[in-house]
Amino acid sequence: MIPVNQLLPGALAAILERAPLTPEKVAFSWRAAVGPAVDKVTTVELRDGVLYVRARDAAWQHEIERSAALIRSRLDGLLGEGVVRCIAVART
Repeated sequence: MIPVNQLLPGALAAILERAPLTPEKVAFSWRAAVGPAVDKVTTVELRDGVLYVRARDAAWQHEIERSAALIRSRLDGLLGEGVVRCIAVART
């Protein structure tokens, strides 16, 4: 028997892989990668392999910059490797 918490990430990645790359897919993947707290204080847009992130304030900007490598690896698992080549963070 496989615990459901081990099965869901792989199933989610398989479903997302088949879906076209849309702003909604990027937003959903962002929320899955960073969690609801960070998602609530940010907006994202993917253009030419760069994920542009707007953070509510300097503290959130710093946190996202600090965690960018981990976030990118999670996005690779959800969107496909190399879809997000880098993350650019600014404040709103």
